[in-house]
Amino acid sequence: MDPDPIAGVPLLVSSSLKVAIMFGVVMLTVAYTTLAERRISAFIQDRHGPNRVGPFGLLQPIADGLKNLVKEEALPGTASKAYFILGPVLAMGPALVTFAVVPFAAPLPTPWGVVDMIIADVPIGILYILALSSLGVYGIVIGGWASNNKYAFLGALRASAQMVSYEVALGLSLIVVFMMAGNVTLTGIVWEQQQLGFWFVFPLSLGFILFVVSAFAETNRLPFDMPEAESELITGFHTEYSAMKFSMFFIAEYAHMLTASALMATLFFGGWDLPGTWDDAYWYGGELIRGFDEVGAPLAAAPAVWKTLLTFAAFAAKTSFFLLLYIWVRWTLPRFRYDQVMQLGWKVMLPTALAYLMVVSGTILVLDQVGVSGFYFGLALTGVSAICTVAFVFFLDRGRIIGGAAALRRRRGAPSGTAGPGRRVAPSGPVAPMPTSGSQGGIAGEGAPTGD
Repeated sequence: MDPDPIAGVPLLVSSSLKVAIMFGVVMLTVAYTTLAERRISAFIQDRHGPNRVGPFGLLQPIADGLKNLVKEEALPGTASKAYFILGPVLAMGPALVTFAVVPFAAPLPTPWGVVDMIIADVPIGILYILALSSLGVYGIVIGGWASNNKYAFLGALRASAQMVSYEVALGLSLIVVFMMAGNVTLTGIVWEQQQLGFWFVFPLSLGFILFVVSAFAETNRLPFDMPEAESELITGFHTEYSAMKFSMFFIAEYAHMLTASALMATLFFGGWDLPGTWDDAYWYGGELIRGFDEVGAPLAAAPAVWKTLLTFAAFAAKTSFFLLLYIWVRWTLPRFRYDQVMQLGWKVMLPTALAYLMVVSGTILVLDQVGVSGFYFGLALTGVSAICTVAFVFFLDRGRIIGGAAALRRRRGAPSGTAGPGRRVAPSGPVAPMPTSGSQGGIAGEGAPTGD
């Protein structure tokens, strides 16, 4: 096998194959994630779920796709036709191209050279994902506005407000990763975790929690699905959509879930890396290396097909775990109120992310000054982050921000039946029974005085 990177015509062919294969894998994963969600929700609710179409219901996503393809399209008479069609396209497009910069396995050796298991290892890496994923909300806003429906428009406005509120905290939670890795490319971040001997979830545990919460809000999943809250807005921004255009919004949502899950695995759990140094690989000066010796000389890596397959399986398992987390949380937690969503974003996530950024940056500066590096560097940061995480989880909220009106009343010491100045809530005592027919104050004509 040629140890040099693939080039020329073989590079063009391999790149085309990677694009085609990964597009198919992403679309297939999105389709069967919908089936997994339906089956898992059925398990949680003690139901069977879809199990009729094909063995064990495995052909249900194909049946759903065919149904949406042949279903009649509905266009509201007062909608703006061009923008009504453009909305789902703008939502779906960015969701499908963000996966291009995510490494999904160790490099693959071939007779023509070593092939990187990433579609495009661009220098801007994670910044590319942040820029494109933020464009997805434009499709939601345009679709809600073009529908000329008040509920759809309210859902679109909620989506834009929610994206702004949590994008800041999400970006701040990533800055600590950049400081640890010294790189914004995802391949570089995986390499730094391999060399440190720690997955970043340990030295940056609070950053991981902030990233997960922000990712839930960015993908509009419960308990953050305010843009499509069916109890308030019918179905929100896609109220007027049907057939394939309706499906495109959900393809975009599940594709964003897949990308966010892959990012959680890559940024904080080593990506395709497995414990040990046997699978370490990184391009350094045009040479594939697995590390450095005592004097700083690079050590050549030994890529192998079995390593590529095993690391791909590890990456798929990590990503699948976070997809399962998305689904499990949706069918476990109730939806927040809208004011709680905004308060959590601006009063909890943003100041916590800023404070954590200052703590981590100060700790890194001190450790660099005293000459701590390698494993002990990660161990020291793990201790600092553990303290920050415990403080955040167990002491910060405690019923203050998202505890609801009852916690607010208890904190202010207001009597039962009030929740602060000018606000009334239901009393906590027993509720008097409704008057029955025939009793004093009953319905006229059924035993109550009529005044005749």
